[in-house]
Amino acid sequence: MTSSASTPARPIRFFHRGAIVEATPERATRTVLEWLREEALCTGTKEGCAEGDCGACTVVVGELGADGALELKPVNACIRFLPTLDGKALFTVEDVTAMNPPAALHPVQQSLVACHGSQCGFCTPGFVMSLFACYERHQTAGTRPTRQQLADDLSGNLCRCTGYRPILDAGEQMFEAPARRLDTAPVVQALKTLAADASLDRADFHAPRTLDELAALRVARPDARLVAGSTDVGLWVTKQLRELPAVIYVGDVRELRAIEEQQVAGRQVLSIGAGATLEAAWGALHARWPVLRDMWLRFASRPVREAGTMGGNVANGSPIGDSAPVLIALDAQLVLRQGGRVRRMALADFYVDYMKNRLERGEFVQAIEVPLDNPATLRAYKVSKRFDSDISAVSAGLAIRLDAAGVVREARLAFGGLAAIVKRAAAAETAIVGRRWDEATLAAGIAAMAEDFKPLTDMRASAAYRAQVAGNLLRRFWLETRRDAPLAESEVSVFARSGEAA
Repeated sequence: MTSSASTPARPIRFFHRGAIVEATPERATRTVLEWLREEALCTGTKEGCAEGDCGACTVVVGELGADGALELKPVNACIRFLPTLDGKALFTVEDVTAMNPPAALHPVQQSLVACHGSQCGFCTPGFVMSLFACYERHQTAGTRPTRQQLADDLSGNLCRCTGYRPILDAGEQMFEAPARRLDTAPVVQALKTLAADASLDRADFHAPRTLDELAALRVARPDARLVAGSTDVGLWVTKQLRELPAVIYVGDVRELRAIEEQQVAGRQVLSIGAGATLEAAWGALHARWPVLRDMWLRFASRPVREAGTMGGNVANGSPIGDSAPVLIALDAQLVLRQGGRVRRMALADFYVDYMKNRLERGEFVQAIEVPLDNPATLRAYKVSKRFDSDISAVSAGLAIRLDAAGVVREARLAFGGLAAIVKRAAAAETAIVGRRWDEATLAAGIAAMAEDFKPLTDMRASAAYRAQVAGNLLRRFWLETRRDAPLAESEVSVFARSGEAA
């Protein structure tokens, strides 16, 4: 399945600036931002951090959904590998400008001018693209975003030299002007034309389109790096200057992006394909467990969630990955694929040591299965220095089931940031199961956590701070789930946003 010297790989083909363009990068890890600035000479897109954090490089990628309609997603060009655009559409601030009559501005741009939402201007193209994606999404749906929803959409654009208020004012005002929509017809037609191309297959980059092709390729190329949104792997290239000998891109495998309810071994489960974006996966979890709203919105930023995948976050195995604690608390299991063999494993048993897991050579995560018949009460918490778009110091997914007498019958207490891996607090669980869920039981659980974790001190938090925070999170969990006078979220969280729709 690799290209040979006698059969050179076809060029990368995607829609840009109103036409299908071709590119032949020397390496598979050339970023979209590099191509834009150095080859396409579209210098409106800026480089700030080169790690998908500041948002100055935000662009919009379009592809056809299952219904054939164009879907637009904001992503970070600085860590997106150019070959992953094959068969898709790329929009930058130059495209937004070109949509306007001569000497006129798009409503997104005009609102930023009118509200004084730009100062030095370096970050402004990134804001324009995030707001443009928001504008198109809500115009299509016939809705208007709330001010909080605008803030959530802009969580990946960190520059605030004008302050937050003018930019949010601009986001509201852009819907007041006469609508100016992207003409999607030529884009859709171009993407249908590109869909007829053979899958991209270079010596250093492979983009299978079916699950069986991916499984065979993974066995044949076990040393290749699996990539979806490159929201982590991209930093290996831009920050660590690492060379990747070969990349297998999973973003074109539609089967991996499916999210659906299924019957597995007599249980109803939510099956989340490993290629489903973080935004889609968290949205599906939130629809069934509304208490996950803040964890969803605080997981990185929208551009990262629209590119990265929950399967990738879990397989990556970072001890500060925010998906794993929640999924472990929900008793999720992984579907693992190696060639034609499929096996299942509890996520709680998947991690072995720091960044090490139980995947066998040539094996990959195919799906995450979350039981829907679990009667436990769930909460998820994240503690970090920033509220938006920050890495956790401590995160927790906590679930408990009480009987009619208020006795703890089941507990799943999973924490990230306290050890080399995300793991359950086994001693704490043992200390509380079988006892009434009262303050004495809580104290026993907090004390037992000293046996479960020996946190480290690093740039994000000290060991003592992490240990104290973990105990405090368990106390908050008790305050919200105790039988007598449980506290509402608005009483325990300064970030509670009453009345805001997700």
